[in-house]
Amino acid sequence: MINKNIKIIVAAALLATAIWQFTENNIGNGIFLIILVLLIVLIYFKNEMLIMTLFKFRKQDMDGAKKILSKINSETALIKNQQGYYHYLNGIINAQNNLNQAEKDFRKAIELGLNQKEDLAVSKLQLAGIVMSKNRPAEAQKLIAEAKQHDTKGMLKEQISMIEGQMKQARGQKVPMWYNHSKKRGF
Repeated sequence: MINKNIKIIVAAALLATAIWQFTENNIGNGIFLIILVLLIVLIYFKNEMLIMTLFKFRKQDMDGAKKILSKINSETALIKNQQGYYHYLNGIINAQNNLNQAEKDFRKAIELGLNQKEDLAVSKLQLAGIVMSKNRPAEAQKLIAEAKQHDTKGMLKEQISMIEGQMKQARGQKVPMWYNHSKKRGF
């Protein structure tokens, strides 16, 4: 994993070399170096490790995605926006076994920001599910309302209605009054 600052330094050095090659009438070398500079700038803004992680997600290889994410030092290698996606992807992976860590990751991803509204909606919906499982219905309801606002294309409509249904069921499963009294009387 290459530090983000080193990428910028290498790109600047390659750009200076490309300009020097153009002044020496070595046009082919200059064009090749410009292409390398563009590649490095692309990798700066679209981190290669996050792209590989997304390919692992696409193949449903969660173990492979987890291994790749564990190799990333998010503080030194990623810019702020990429750090949000790093925590977003970690949250999705951790949601399967560690809800406490998943909650921290989703909150950090929302705090750092995500480019697409749909990703933000998914984060808030996942967080609402985690919060609901921890018996905090008011916070879950707020997160669901925010997820609805961010889901402009309606892609999460079914999942949102499913979680709302689960919340209604959870509220409806309160112990009836007659059940508590019958326990006290010995029935």
